[in-house]
Amino acid sequence: MVLDEPGRPLQAREVPDPELDPGRPGDVLVEVHACGVCRTDLHIRDGEVRGSRLPVIPGHQIVATVLEAGPDADHTPGARVGVPWLGWTDGTCRFCTSGRENLCERAEFTGLDRDGGYATRAVADGRYAFPLPEGFGDLEAAPLLCAGLIGHRALRMTGDAQRLGLYGFGASAHIVCQVALHQGRRVFAFTRADDDASQAFALELGCEWAGDALRPAPEELDAAIIFAPVGELVPAALRAVGRGGVVVCAGIHMSDIPSFPYEILWGERVLRSVANLTRADAVAFLDLASRVPVRTHVTTFALEEAEAALDAVRRGGIEGAAVILP
Repeated sequence: MVLDEPGRPLQAREVPDPELDPGRPGDVLVEVHACGVCRTDLHIRDGEVRGSRLPVIPGHQIVATVLEAGPDADHTPGARVGVPWLGWTDGTCRFCTSGRENLCERAEFTGLDRDGGYATRAVADGRYAFPLPEGFGDLEAAPLLCAGLIGHRALRMTGDAQRLGLYGFGASAHIVCQVALHQGRRVFAFTRADDDASQAFALELGCEWAGDALRPAPEELDAAIIFAPVGELVPAALRAVGRGGVVVCAGIHMSDIPSFPYEILWGERVLRSVANLTRADAVAFLDLASRVPVRTHVTTFALEEAEAALDAVRRGGIEGAAVILP
C-alpha cells in the first residue's frame, strides 16, 4: 500500500520486491507477517508528519521473518524480528554520542523515510530490528513495537507516580495500563465524554476510574500521559495533577495547545514530550512485556484494507490496536 501524496488515500500497487543494498551490509530483507497501525501512520497519510521521500510505503510495527541478511547483519535467515519506528541513526551526532539516538539529527524512520510494513516484504537495518519474546503471536506482538515502546518510554518519564492518568485510551494506553498496574500504580482513564466503549474497556483492564477527559479528575493525580493528539487536553491534564506532577505528551503530532494560566503549571509541575525511541528502550520493554505479561487486544485488517484501518483509528473505533495482515 503506497502513499503517493499526503492527504490522498493509500493505493494498492504491485511494486518490485525490495533488495538488499551492497552498500548497507547490515540490512536484512524480511517477509512481513503483521504490521500494527499507528496514529503516526495517520499523521503521515494526512500530511501532518512529513519525511524525506514520496512515494512511501507506511507502517512501522512490523513482525517479520528474515529472508536474507547482509554480511554484517545482526540476524540470520529464519529469525523472527520486530522492526519499529526508528530505522537508522548516524551514530555520530551530539545526540547519538550522548545516549539520545532517539533525537538523532539525521535519523531515518520506518514507514516515513524508509519503506515500511504495509507490504509483503521490506528491508530494514538489522541493528534496529529486535528478536521478539516468546509467547506473543504475530498479531499480539505487532502493537508492542510502537504503541508499547513509546508508551513505556512515556511511562518512565512519570517517575514513580502512583496516581496515573491516561488521556486517550487506544493502542498505547491499553498496553501502558497493564504495565502500570503490574508496577503497583493506580490508573485513571480519560476519554471523550461519550466514549462509553473505551471507558468500559479501560475498567475491564483494571483502571479504577474512567470518564470525561475535559472534566475534573476524581482525585488529584501524580502524573498524566496524553496519547490523544488533542492540544486542549494539556491544560486539562495540568489541572488534574498536583504540585510536582508531570504531564507527558506522548504523540508525534498534536493540535495547537490553547493558552492557559501560569498557576496550573506553577508548583514545579512539569510539561514534557516524548520523541521516538532508542534501541535500549526496545530491549528493555520487550523483556518487560513478557514478564508482565502484556496482553494486546487487536482488530485485524487485510493489506488492501489499510485505508479503512486508518479511518477506524481516526474515528477512535478500535478497541486496543489495529493490525494489518499481508
